[in-house]
Amino acid sequence: MKTRILAIFILLVTFLIGFFVYKNEPGLSGAEKVKYPFSLGLDLAGGTQITYRADISELDESEVEDAMETLKTVIERRINPLGQEETNVQIQEANFANQGEYRILIELPGVTNVVEAKKQIGETPILEFKLLRDDIDLSSLNPETVNFDDIYVPTELTGRYLESASLQFVPTGAQGGYTPANQSIVTLQFNEEGEALFSKITRENIGRELAIFLDGVPISNPIIREEITGGEAVISGDFTPEQAKELARQLTFGALPVPIEEIGTQTIGASLGASAIQAGIQAGLIGLLVLALFFLVWYRLPGFIAIFALLVYGVIMFAFMKIIPITLTAAGIAGFIISLGVAVDANVLISERLKEELRNGKTLKEAIQEGFDRAWLSIRDSNLSGLITAVILFWFGSNLIKGFAITFGLGIIISMITAITVTRIFMLAIAGTKDTKRLRFLFGNGFSR
Repeated sequence: MKTRILAIFILLVTFLIGFFVYKNEPGLSGAEKVKYPFSLGLDLAGGTQITYRADISELDESEVEDAMETLKTVIERRINPLGQEETNVQIQEANFANQGEYRILIELPGVTNVVEAKKQIGETPILEFKLLRDDIDLSSLNPETVNFDDIYVPTELTGRYLESASLQFVPTGAQGGYTPANQSIVTLQFNEEGEALFSKITRENIGRELAIFLDGVPISNPIIREEITGGEAVISGDFTPEQAKELARQLTFGALPVPIEEIGTQTIGASLGASAIQAGIQAGLIGLLVLALFFLVWYRLPGFIAIFALLVYGVIMFAFMKIIPITLTAAGIAGFIISLGVAVDANVLISERLKEELRNGKTLKEAIQEGFDRAWLSIRDSNLSGLITAVILFWFGSNLIKGFAITFGLGIIISMITAITVTRIFMLAIAGTKDTKRLRFLFGNGFSR
């Protein structure tokens, strides 16, 4: 009786999860906007993919990882104004496939205005603070031929330590006399690490010029008069209010910690993505139909239960994809379909073991129990090897392979649970305490009686 109550409970929970999946899919529920839609990757939704090379030549090896993470965060903030919640920014570490380069891969599903996307990403300025060399006399240099790299020494203080930037106005004659016109300045506020670094630089270099460079060009050349604490610096230059406002906006969105160079752009039309989705759905439905027909004909009642277990597996998998969420790509769909095959394999093992136990003269209930116990070892080992493969693919694979590995690994876990628990509970619930010839026939398979 308890087994049948548990089976009814599973039916109810499956229905509720299925209803959740249905109500959160615009194409099915009819709603224009839902809370948990499927997150479609670039190859399914269409859009733009831009790849940048990061120049880490000026960084120590110990700083590269933090700089790349900061670069990723900055770019994510920069492209938020595009309104793309499903934007995917990924770091590609230096390896053989990347020709030994660190790269940033940016996927913008639904974005076809490549010019605007590049503008939002590429406008972010490179902010640097450099000290004038002690042995340099600026008055003796030719402004037209001067090379800034020769006369300025880089400091560790860059835009990576910037927390915020704001526009302010001060009287141009505030020091040494007042003039009615206002001067536009940009006030920088560093984070805690940048504050300590800025304080150290100003304390150790009083009397020296600390130039502020934006995209390799000095825009302000203040002289350090005293140690500056509090982590606040000022950019003053020949700015109009509009220019200062734009500069503050760009810096607020984040100054890039390292220079980047575009090395590739790919645009995928929405129609191509829609075709891929349609083909994936069609392949899945055909596969399920063939499997259902095979299970019903060959495995009879266990086959029917296996079909239901596969439906439970599919419903749970779809719900996880929506809630986590998992970005669904063509590779991810392939991983899901292969994990479906793993679930089928588990049910085949269970049904075959059940047949052997019935042939050995066991009662129906004993055959079900023994069949599951004997099948479990094979199911466990095959699923464990699959999980190990998924972990290896995710750890060492490219972004495309990682999408496959996630859905494949998650699918294996869910399929193993549904095959062992759902199938077992429903078999025991239907078998009950009876052991009639009709039930034994229904629980048999193939040409056995």
